[in-house]
This record gives sequence, structure tokens and C-alpha cells, in this order.
Amino acid sequence: MNCQMCGSGLKNVTTDLPFKRDERNIVIIKNLPILQCAYCGEYLIEDSVMAWIEETLAKISPCAELEIIQYAA
Repeated sequence: MNCQMCGSGLKNVTTDLPFKRDERNIVIIKNLPILQCAYCGEYLIEDSVMAWIEETLAKISPCAELEIIQYAA
């Protein structure tokens, strides 16, 4: 698969990414598998991983200002 921004190849990597649920809540997901461009750094999250992220974010307490979790497929 190629990068939609620059056309270079994408590599499977793991990284930590922040997700802002609302104005008060931030969730950091560690060891998240993504496809990242080796040239420009643009990344894609596969559909199955994004479904896991959405499901996980929905379970986080709205009282938590910062939550750090590990990706678990």
C-alpha cells in the first residue's frame, strides 16, 4: 500500500497515539499498530484497529482527564 500524501510505501509499525474524546478527556493508546509512511510520516489506522479504538474510547469514564491504555487486539 502507498501513502496517499506522497506516494511512498507504508510500513507496519507500532506507536503511541493520543485521542481527544472531548474538551476534558485525553486517552493515550500505547503500542498501537499503524501503517506509516517511511518518507513523510503520514499514517493510516486499519479498520479493525479503528473499531477497537472506538469501542475502547466509549468505555472510558468521562471523569478521567487522562487515561493511558495498552492496545490489545
